Amino acid sequence: MSPFTGSAAPTPAWEHLRLTVDEGVATVTLARPDKLNALTFGAYADLRDLLAELSRTRSVRALVLGGEGRGFCSGGDVDEIIGATLAMDTAQLLDFNRMTGQVVRALRECPFPVVAAVHGVAAGAGAVLALAADFRVADPSARFAFLFTKVGLSGGDMGAAYLLPRVVGLGHATRLLMLGEPVRAPEAERIGLLSEVTDEGGADEAATALARRLADGPALAYAQTKALLTAELDMPLAASVELDAATQALLMNGEDYAEFHAAFAAKRTPKWRGR
Repeated sequence: MSPFTGSAAPTPAWEHLRLTVDEGVATVTLARPDKLNALTFGAYADLRDLLAELSRTRSVRALVLGGEGRGFCSGGDVDEIIGATLAMDTAQLLDFNRMTGQVVRALRECPFPVVAAVHGVAAGAGAVLALAADFRVADPSARFAFLFTKVGLSGGDMGAAYLLPRVVGLGHATRLLMLGEPVRAPEAERIGLLSEVTDEGGADEAATALARRLADGPALAYAQTKALLTAELDMPLAASVELDAATQALLMNGEDYAEFHAAFAAKRTPKWRGR
């Protein structure tokens, strides 16, 4: 995303989530614990806009996405979203569904790695938010459920039919998206949906530690790796290797590449600057 901004000032506070930033690590917490962090129209819009703002600042080098209370996110609020959408016309429904997709695109296109810290339930849209992260760290009792067909909608919501087969394969994705059955952390790890399963209650700490490791590393290299992983999903090999070549040529002119060589020669740890 472009770092250039218009005349609008950064948002001073977010109503539907909690944000903290500590030396390059942003922590975004879904904060409706009484509703298992069920998403509202405002929560979707805040996530979309927050990710755009953080992407422009260039000060965030990694992000942790978590949920307050007993679970990660139970999906769209039944009353505030599902009930409300029944009264919407087609144009309004299209605007809403496009907005939810914009959140997923923002997670995939932001120039820093995103680590989802999952405990309890990650259901419906909550499961897709975790899916869109670069890393998923979970408690052993965490469970994922892509519930869209359970409410009479397509399982291919918010990009799930694009992302999930690329993470777990078509067979597992078909089962999860069609049947909507819950998948607990041990099976989720086995099929490749999880990056790490922690001790019970350890997901937040482990996710923060991973984000800190990423934030302290070569941020530009990570950003470009993320961009290539997303861009090359649908590219032929010839286009992919050409894009890889152009990217490496740019990074070889960067300060971090020269810093690695200097640190190697001096037998010291590199001081990464993300440049």
